[in-house]
Amino acid sequence: MLRRTFITGLMGTAAALTACEKKGGAGKPASTLPQTVTIASISYPYQGKQTYNGLTQVVIEQGWLEKTLADKGVKLAFFPVSTAVGGPLINESFAAKRIDFAGYGDFPALIAKSGGVDIRAITSSGPGNNAYLIVRNGLNATSIEDLKGKSLAIHRGRPWELTLAKLLDSKGLKLEDFKIYNLNPQAAYSALAAGKVDAVFTLSEAILQEDKGAGKIIWSTTSNPDWKMRTGIFARTAFTDEQPELTQNVVNAYIKAAHWAALPENRQAYLELASRGNNPTSVVERDLANKGGEWRDNFSPIIDQGFVSHFDDVSKYTFANKLVQNQVATRDFVDPRFINAGLDHLGLKGFWKETPVTAV
Repeated sequence: MLRRTFITGLMGTAAALTACEKKGGAGKPASTLPQTVTIASISYPYQGKQTYNGLTQVVIEQGWLEKTLADKGVKLAFFPVSTAVGGPLINESFAAKRIDFAGYGDFPALIAKSGGVDIRAITSSGPGNNAYLIVRNGLNATSIEDLKGKSLAIHRGRPWELTLAKLLDSKGLKLEDFKIYNLNPQAAYSALAAGKVDAVFTLSEAILQEDKGAGKIIWSTTSNPDWKMRTGIFARTAFTDEQPELTQNVVNAYIKAAHWAALPENRQAYLELASRGNNPTSVVERDLANKGGEWRDNFSPIIDQGFVSHFDDVSKYTFANKLVQNQVATRDFVDPRFINAGLDHLGLKGFWKETPVTAV
């Protein structure tokens, strides 16, 4: 039976985003280039600077996009988003038109779209991210059922909350069966290590916490790959309509970055770059290995039938469970035009496995 797992506070956020989106007014003519293209991404402090998540940092390191835009008289800016705020800040920034593109996950993006913020997925970021359930040391628990009545920390409204909702549904459970603590990941890990919460539902940082001896992982999406959260690059639809050439430049840059990361000879270089955040290289590598498939599959930017079907499922599930106010039509949320054109232009059609889109 489907069960309600969302919180009314985020419903209010979606409504506020709708109002903010409607204040924007008419966009610029297509012939007028913006002064700046802004891309938001999760970021971390590293050696006195910000380092960005995944392929966004590769795009920065390669410099191709910055040069291409500069040749047109357009600046490139990156908008750092800490893991403590994540999707809600990106949604607010989209609604206020402070950003044009963002790399983030399916659930917060659907919250924005359902609330009236017109964005679309224009690239994929691979086969999906794993979620993990880790319990504190000394707790005799081997499954989510064993945690009933105990304390469970999760950062509400983040992509992995949807995975938790599916796990609970599959076991006939609901959030009310647990003492829920709405904590950002860093606070949740501290609480776990101190024994102040019994379990944390989170992402790959759980591997690091287990390595540190803070707890034990008892479940992950490696056993339920269909429940992985999907991430990608999302764009304001108004921007893609008004600036298709600049949009194509951004997409091509991410394709170039994905191709570089997918090459076996760049494996160690990518792992070093990706480990500048919260996780050491060994954790990044193990999490990628948990996704299965070939190394190159981890970076596929293709919006194929698997990507479309995932968002169709997520859209239906979130609405049926009252996680969002309005059901999002997949055809209005997924835009494969730019990724397909980019793969053709760069001669990379066929480099990644692809299931052709048969329906949207």
